[in-house]
Amino acid sequence: MTVSTEVNESGNEVVVRISGRFDFDSHEEFGEVLEIARGRPDAHYIIDMADVVDIDSSALGMLLLLRDATGGDSSRARISRCNSDVRQELELANFQKLFQFS
Repeated sequence: MTVSTEVNESGNEVVVRISGRFDFDSHEEFGEVLEIARGRPDAHYIIDMADVVDIDSSALGMLLLLRDATGGDSSRARISRCNSDVRQELELANFQKLFQFS
């Protein structure tokens, strides 16, 4: 699993790319994303999950931490490009009520 972040020039958009299995083993790398989010809570966050093959409950918790760090109910975090299996897992957890999907 790898996590990479890219902040645009103006600092108002952060793209988080996750690949592989998104699980507890990802928490250290994802912690870096949370640090960026705490420093830029008003930015738009795009969580690109096109290359995620599986997701577990630890990953759901990490996504919730990101949502909290970026404003909770007013968060501008969006989950993007996840495959149908991952999207089904997110929808089973009612994440469509917490995040925008694209």
